[in-house]
Amino acid sequence: MIPYYEELIPEEQAELTGIIRLLYRQTFILERKYDKKTGRYQYNKEFRLCNQHLEFIREYLKIAGIDVRENSQLGVIYMQGEGQVGEKLPRLATLYLLVLKLIYDEQMASVSNSVHIVTSLSEMHERLGSNLGLLPRKPAPTEIRRALRLLKKYQVIEPLDMMEGADSQSRMLIYPSINVVLFGEDARRLLSSFAEEDSLEEGGTTDGEDTL
Repeated sequence: MIPYYEELIPEEQAELTGIIRLLYRQTFILERKYDKKTGRYQYNKEFRLCNQHLEFIREYLKIAGIDVRENSQLGVIYMQGEGQVGEKLPRLATLYLLVLKLIYDEQMASVSNSVHIVTSLSEMHERLGSNLGLLPRKPAPTEIRRALRLLKKYQVIEPLDMMEGADSQSRMLIYPSINVVLFGEDARRLLSSFAEEDSLEEGGTTDGEDTL
C-alpha cells in the first residue's frame, strides 16, 4: 500500500479514489461551476478535494506518464501528457469546440470584467455554416446531442436549457477550461484546415479530429 493513502481515514480514502476516477474520466475539474438555480458560479467541492491531495495525485499519475496541472487564474485542475488516452471527438463536437473558443475569446475581449460567457446553438451553427461554410446542412438531432454531451462531460460547457430536442435556441455557458484545451490561434488554424479539406474533398467527413 502507498503510505500517504494508508494514513488517511476510510472516508478520506474513498474521497481520494473518487476524485482520481473523476479526473481521469473528465480530464478537467473546475474550481467553480455554474448553478442554474441561483444563476451564479458556486465553489466546487470536488475541486477542493482534488487540490487537497494534489501533490499525491500528481506523483501517482506521473507513473502513467500523465501530468496533473493547476491553472489558478482559470480555476481548473487538469490532466495532460502522452500517457493520457484522450477520447476521440466526432467531427461535429470538434467543430463546436473550435467555434466555442472563438466566441469565448470575442466575448471576453468585449467586456472589462469577468462575466458569464453564453452562446446558443443557433449562433454556433450560424458561425459554422454561413460564416465558415463548414456546415452544409443542419446536423441531425442525435449528432447534436452527442456532441453537446461530450463537451459537457469534459467541463467545456454547461447547458442552460433542456437539450433533449437540440433546439436551435438552446443556450450554453462556456467554461474558462476551454482556454486550456485550445489557444485562439489554434482554433482559427484548425477551422481553416477544415475549410480547406472540405473544398478539396466534397462531402468528406472525418471523425476524431481532436481529442480531450
